[in-house]
Amino acid sequence: MAVYSYVAKDEKGTMLTGTYTDVENASVLRNELEKIGYVLVKARRGKHDFKKNKGRKVKQSEVATLAYKFAGMYSAGLPILRCLETLEQQADNPAFKSILMEVKEDVGTGLSLKAAFTKHKGIFSDFFLGMVEAGEIGGKLGDTLTMSASYLEKQVALKQKIKAAFTYPAMVTIMCLVVVTFLLAFVIPVFSKLYAQVKAPMPGPTLILIAVSVFVRHWWWAIIIFAGVSILVFKKLFQNSIFRAKWDNFKLNMPVFGRLNKMLVASHYIRTFAMLSSVGVSVIKSLEMANMVAHNHKVSEITAQMHKEIQAGTPLSASLKKYDVFPPVIIQMASSGEEVGMLPEMLGKGVEILDKDIERLINSLLVKLEPILTLTMGLIVALILMGAYLPMFDYMGHLK
Repeated sequence: MAVYSYVAKDEKGTMLTGTYTDVENASVLRNELEKIGYVLVKARRGKHDFKKNKGRKVKQSEVATLAYKFAGMYSAGLPILRCLETLEQQADNPAFKSILMEVKEDVGTGLSLKAAFTKHKGIFSDFFLGMVEAGEIGGKLGDTLTMSASYLEKQVALKQKIKAAFTYPAMVTIMCLVVVTFLLAFVIPVFSKLYAQVKAPMPGPTLILIAVSVFVRHWWWAIIIFAGVSILVFKKLFQNSIFRAKWDNFKLNMPVFGRLNKMLVASHYIRTFAMLSSVGVSVIKSLEMANMVAHNHKVSEITAQMHKEIQAGTPLSASLKKYDVFPPVIIQMASSGEEVGMLPEMLGKGVEILDKDIERLINSLLVKLEPILTLTMGLIVALILMGAYLPMFDYMGHLK
């Protein structure tokens, strides 16, 4: 619904002005005014206040649901504006409702669907926008929206699996920090006062422990400030392209998690490429969109090289084989797809296999990580307690 400012007159010709909300168009406004005895002279469409919901978050699962519903209605023959109006009415999230309202109004003024969605790029991903554009150009909007919804659902499901898998290690780490902080802030000072009263000799580990305890109790505010400044510094560094490139390269080669990061990047990259290719987008354009979805500087460099190789006539599988980011299963599927003329389909199957490998690798890492974290937590607490009790053992030895 829209907001209209209007000028009208009554039967005597008296002019009046006002604002009417929640009307679909000027014709509806004219009918509403006629019901109460006024004739519409002039109307101007106003703007909605979208800012009030600007800070509210829209989940990717909501975007996936939107894509599924949009695809179903559009495939059933409803025009785009009617689809958007229905989606706006059905949206539960006020922020998302406002966004869909603005998209509907932009499309109504003549903007393409892709251009209207692009205004809200923080909500709609590059992949989603690319699929919408491909659907509009190729006349397959229903198909591309369905594919987008499927892709977004898989991405959300994968993120949830990773988050659920690492919840326990994160909780163990937090508990370890809480226990250590409690011991340093409340337990160690008690032992420190006791040893000072009995004048027991304190070994080096105990002195270090007491010094750390004093620092935590008296300089806790400095620790918080340091943590806050560190976060701000890292955020600033990530805005620097050189630092970001080095960080992206490190993620792909870091110990333990480097292999997992490579598999995740390859999964996003190849799935995007396969889906775009399946709806008729060119290989070069599909690679560009896949690169945008991957969000990795190393992959951007690889994509630039692949552009040159493919334009020179090199098969995609041969180009992928040169880079260790792409696992053998993807290369093999690409080769088979090129041979039988079913590259997007074969790559899609390859990504499904890769996703299962990612799940197995995560489970394998957790099997190793969980006991290591538990033992580490126990060891830290044991060392703290040992440092606290050492003077007592020495003191008891002197008494004997």
